[in-house]
Amino acid sequence: MSNGANHNTSAIPTDFVGRFCETRIQETASDTDAVQFACEKDRQIRHIYVHIPFCARICPYCAFYKDLLDRSQTSRFCEALLQELVGRDGRAHDLTPSTIYFGGGTPTALNIAQLGLLLSGFHDKLDLSHLTEWTIEANPGSVSARKAALLKKFGVNRISLGVQSWEDQLLKLLGREHDASQAEESFRILRDAGFTNINVDLMFALPGQTDHQWRATLEKTIALQPEHISTYCLTYEEDTEFFLRHARGEFRQDEDADAGFFETTMSTLQDAGYEHYEISNYARPGFESVHNRAYWLGNDYLGLGPSAVSTIGMQRWQNVCDYRAYIDRALGGQSPRESSENLTDEMKRTERIALSLRTREGVSAGELKNFRTETDELVALGLLRQSNGNFTLTRKGKALTDSITEALL
Repeated sequence: MSNGANHNTSAIPTDFVGRFCETRIQETASDTDAVQFACEKDRQIRHIYVHIPFCARICPYCAFYKDLLDRSQTSRFCEALLQELVGRDGRAHDLTPSTIYFGGGTPTALNIAQLGLLLSGFHDKLDLSHLTEWTIEANPGSVSARKAALLKKFGVNRISLGVQSWEDQLLKLLGREHDASQAEESFRILRDAGFTNINVDLMFALPGQTDHQWRATLEKTIALQPEHISTYCLTYEEDTEFFLRHARGEFRQDEDADAGFFETTMSTLQDAGYEHYEISNYARPGFESVHNRAYWLGNDYLGLGPSAVSTIGMQRWQNVCDYRAYIDRALGGQSPRESSENLTDEMKRTERIALSLRTREGVSAGELKNFRTETDELVALGLLRQSNGNFTLTRKGKALTDSITEALL
């Protein structure tokens, strides 16, 4: 079980949910831009992530790059994103995406005009003829019928709604700007707008949360019949208020209780017909996230916006983690890239194992041929099974994903 609460801050990114690893990368980007751009030109990049960092309120548990919404900067920010998209040569990197994911932050914190500018700009500058999935993250406090209609009009066909909990007391603890009734109303607005692929984000192991509350949250979510449900165990990430409160002893983490929440999640959602296709993700048949699966399979992806990470071939780079600096660079004709690194075959292999192990399909036995002793022991312990040439986690093993991954790496 991953302890990630929708966070991707580890050196090995093990919990992608539309996101990109936010690790600081090693060398400055300015000396390698030419190499990276040449790499982009020669490869088919099918997956785009766009980071929109603005939030109406900063949640005390969130470690992603974000900042309070500044209405005086959002229009320039949208222009900067579109400028980065086309690049300095105006060719949009020859992109023909099959998936696009707008994450944050809170993408729906942008107003109608700004969302329209951004979405229409993507239509104008990209070939979207092969696009199969366009996801946008939405917070219940920023969903409206007009925004939902606009998103639908421009071809967004998947919404990830950050509900987190149906308990108002827990939502207040998490610093969310919505309450449970607003979350339900937002879900219904999206349905009324015609969205037939909605993900609901939930969190468990919250301070003071009981098993009864978590069961009720799962049952309430199931009753709404979303196509996809993501569930994350709260972790105490550095540079967050929750981390400090945990360090002071105000919050405590109980691994046995966390495992109990996870077992409740698996049994409840699977009994309701949701397939557990990745450690933190459950879907109705046919509604698995295409974008996220591309990450787990190790496909190339391009990240746009402040802090976004791209991986193209054996190159990985990250944009500057400051939206003001990002705007100035993009609109000033400079690269927003702040750091980069050359990947090795071993780094790619390690990531493939770490990500694939979390999925229903598991890891090819060939990838683990040098770990025969470890895999035999894990099979004997009932944590791994071998099937169709792959090693996959057993139900018991899923609760120990991080420990098993560490043993194999």
